[in-house]
Amino acid sequence: MPARARRWAAFTLVEIMVTVTIISLLAAVSVPALQSVKRRTIATTVANDLRTFAGAFDVYAHEMGGWPAETDAGVFPPEMANRINATAWQRPTPFGGQYNWDNNQMHNGARVRAAIAISTTATSAVMQDVDLLEAIDRLLDDGNLATGNFLMGADGEPVFIVSP
Repeated sequence: MPARARRWAAFTLVEIMVTVTIISLLAAVSVPALQSVKRRTIATTVANDLRTFAGAFDVYAHEMGGWPAETDAGVFPPEMANRINATAWQRPTPFGGQYNWDNNQMHNGARVRAAIAISTTATSAVMQDVDLLEAIDRLLDDGNLATGNFLMGADGEPVFIVSP
């Protein structure tokens, strides 16, 4: 091979640096977009779970004339067998924690007949993610965590009011 042909057989340092810079810029632009997609996916999953569960509890109340007995977080209400998939109820929510059926409890200073709380640890990073919680609220309600059917409970955990 002549010397001139061998000289062009490899990439120069400048070409490699330009390529790495372009890839870095593309990654920097795509990371926020991926985080936004992840946030929307989590919000949609939680909203759909809450709608499904609330609908089943509401049908139960109409058929039986009252609400099921209260259970602890992650404990499947036995009265809801054949109405809700027990595995779906007991699995952790997409941001951690467990669904919790509340019957005749206080939420935000008012007694609520029926609610689904999402019990998590107080140190959960997602619980500090107000944007995610507001995205869930926009899908279910009015977008304001202080009002409506989806709100932050007094203990800092989100609550979906099934029946005020």
